[in-house]
This record gives sequence, C-alpha cells and structure tokens, in this order.
Amino acid sequence: MKRSQAEIIREYGPFPDVEHVAGVSYDGHHVWFASGDRLNALDPDSGQKVRAIDVAAHAGTAFDGRYLFQLSGERIQKIDPKTGRVLSTIPAPGGAGSGLAWAEGTLWMGQYRNRKMHQIDPDTGVVLRTIESNRFVTGVTWVDGELWHATWEGDESDLRRVDPQTGEVLERLDMPPGVGVSGLESDGGDRFFCGGETSGKVRAVRRPRRTSAGRP
Repeated sequence: MKRSQAEIIREYGPFPDVEHVAGVSYDGHHVWFASGDRLNALDPDSGQKVRAIDVAAHAGTAFDGRYLFQLSGERIQKIDPKTGRVLSTIPAPGGAGSGLAWAEGTLWMGQYRNRKMHQIDPDTGVVLRTIESNRFVTGVTWVDGELWHATWEGDESDLRRVDPQTGEVLERLDMPPGVGVSGLESDGGDRFFCGGETSGKVRAVRRPRRTSAGRP
C-alpha cells in the first residue's frame, strides 16, 4: 500500500449559517455540499456560495449528470437542481448512510459505523454489491475507474483508494491531525473536494495521478 500525507490546496468557508458540512458533490461547475437543512452550491473558483436549495441534507450527496441525490436519515432523495424539487425517494440500505457517489448508472453509499460501502440500484435501492472497510466510512467517490473513500475515526481521517472487488486498500492519503473528512467528491481531475463537518469548511485536496487505472 502506498501511503502519503494529504496535500490541502485550498479551503472554502466557513460560510454564514453553515455549522456543519456533510455530503459533497460536483456538477462540473459548482461544488454542492449538504449542511443539514439545505444543499448549497459553491463556486470553486471564487470561493463564494452562489445558491441554496431548502431540503433535508444530513449526509452524502451525489450528482448523476442531471440530478442530485441526497442522503437524509433513512432515505435517498432524487432532486432536480434547477427547481429544487424532490422527484422521488428510495430507502437507504441498512436504514442510514454516510457518503454517496454516482458511477456508471449506480449509486455508491458509505455506511459509517458499519464500515461498509454498498453499490445500489438508484431506482429501487436494491443492494448490488457490498465492500467492507476496517474503518468508519464517510465520503465515497469514483474517478477514472478508481474507488476512493474517506474514513474518520477518533481524531484521525484519511482518503483511501481501494480495490472495488475486494476492498483491499491500495493507496492512502493521511489528513492532518484533527482534520476530519465528512464528504468526498472528485472534480474528475486533480482535486478531491472534502466536507469538513463541524469546521463548516470545504477543503480541496490534491489527488495523486497514476498512469493506469481499473474500471468500476
């Protein structure tokens, strides 16, 4: 396993009226982050919050290219970002989740204390595959065929690239002491966006680049 220190390249926030940052996603232009009773859109260039949708948003966030998916309690909501309307909901496997990501037609959901990640059908919530971790799982993201997830246990947090079939940890980026990651999303390039929970911040972490990658 390759292990290195995470490089935080930018911090956003804290923002007015935002006490906690949970799930994080990226639509190609804006970083969306969950803050309890709303979903917020952040311009990653200016660092300004440009929009908010009033919706229950307590955990992971994902974007499928058209719609946002938001974990709240025991359900996953499908949201039209243009109107802010909740279009449908499905049950969260196991009754609750932490991180949420989209990859090739399916949702991937982290379960915090169960130390698992589930690949699920976005229409029904049926579990298609389960991967286990040895740490509490928070954010989840796919990029270039790589499955990454965040962990947060005690005062220690890290980002891990894992084998999508076995869950074996292939690479690990250790966050500085006391810096937790509550949500995780790639911008498709060299940045991970990380939710900062009680700090009220979103952080950009440099993503290591590799010459080859497997497929989900």
